[in-house]
Amino acid sequence: MNTREVPTAPRQEVVEQLKSARRAQHVTQEVLAERIGTKKSNISRLESGRYNPTLDFLIRVAEGLGKHIHIEIN
Repeated sequence: MNTREVPTAPRQEVVEQLKSARRAQHVTQEVLAERIGTKKSNISRLESGRYNPTLDFLIRVAEGLGKHIHIEIN
């Protein structure tokens, strides 16, 4: 792998878990966005893979769903 290439699989996995948690709680993108102080379009872009989120943003989204981000390095 080129040193500039960033693997997308871990990011996609986190996004899918957040998206699944949001849907399981029957929370709309709009409501989640309001909870964390962002725009619905940012949640939509995150879930569609058109956004490269910061770790801080992912943590805010998780917290907005009552969840936590757990990072494990193998």
